[in-house]
Amino acid sequence: MPSSNDGSKPSSGANGVSTSSTHSSVRASPPSHSWLALPTPLKHLFSKFPLRTLPPSQLPARTAHHREQHVLYVFTDPSGPNNNTPSFNPTCLKWQTYFKFIGLDFRTVASTNHASPTGALPFMIPASSSNLQGSATGQMPVVPSNKLQKWAREKGIGREEPDSMRYEAYMSLLDHRIRKAWLYTLYLIPRHFHSLAAPLYIYPTTLSTPVRFALSRTLQAAALTELLTTSSTISSDTLIAEADGAFAALSTLLGNDDWFFRVKDPGLFDASVFAYTYLLLDGMKWEEDRLQKKLRAYENLVEHKDRIALRFYKSDGSA
Repeated sequence: MPSSNDGSKPSSGANGVSTSSTHSSVRASPPSHSWLALPTPLKHLFSKFPLRTLPPSQLPARTAHHREQHVLYVFTDPSGPNNNTPSFNPTCLKWQTYFKFIGLDFRTVASTNHASPTGALPFMIPASSSNLQGSATGQMPVVPSNKLQKWAREKGIGREEPDSMRYEAYMSLLDHRIRKAWLYTLYLIPRHFHSLAAPLYIYPTTLSTPVRFALSRTLQAAALTELLTTSSTISSDTLIAEADGAFAALSTLLGNDDWFFRVKDPGLFDASVFAYTYLLLDGMKWEEDRLQKKLRAYENLVEHKDRIALRFYKSDGSA
């Protein structure tokens, strides 16, 4: 799902935006008064009371049953076999793949942002033997997504990534150009939203039609708002072209090597690229494939994706 935390779900809460399924561009519209806004007398009433910050959400009770292994909570098919079913979320799939790269003994569990103590996926619950039976408060320690790499390094199993402006520049292609095209394709193309995003992210959370409708509107508005942070107009042609340019740059960087930056073994950057290339080409059934056609033109990126799928997921791309 899109958000700055989880990589594919936009942050929620967006007003004053509109979209059209018949046009390839979207413009921001002036914010309008919301019927959900509190009346002024109630605002004054609530302002007299101090704000109370609630503690982080409690972990699901089932977490206690899997303490012999590290457990990575991700967006995934709950019927999938352990950690061999690739997540349908780019950020979750990135970390799932990276942990496979470094040989971590872990399992995946299907979850949602609402079940996460940090409000975002993925997160890790370390095995009992590695966390000394939890903290002094009796709560199991949680490793959020932004600390997963540090946690792996502290365990002595993480891999060092290139520390250079060049590395950061190429990573920004994934975090911005390719991510934006992903958000548009999944959340703002109506047929993709209804056939992919809604069944994957919304339908499993509730059976209520009104709630599903509200969540759908919120999710699409959040994606639109994120895209509008850098431009007042969203053009699908521009987004696809920018993603194509990013694919071209990544293809040139990879060249004839097996892994990016000429490393001996695949690292986090390889996992980050795979998270998008796998989901765009094999992991999801897209009806409109403009972005996919652009990606398929870069044979070495396709081979890179296949290399990882075969070696770490034992899949020929049909998983």
